[in-house]
Amino acid sequence: MDTRKRTIIKTITWRIIATLTTVITIYLWTGDLSVALGSGLVANALKTIFYYAHERVWNRTDFGREIK
Repeated sequence: MDTRKRTIIKTITWRIIATLTTVITIYLWTGDLSVALGSGLVANALKTIFYYAHERVWNRTDFGREIK
């Protein structure tokens, strides 16, 4: 089982990668950096919360784990 600290670090590092992907994609699509940054930051805030909750729920189940 992952610790809460590990889940938080995984959440932060993944959100950095995902936010950069969102910002770059929206910027390439619109050409507007302020729209890209605003969208990326709002999406990041919401997705961080949902990802953390998702990880904690999965951490409570043994589905797909092998017992050694």
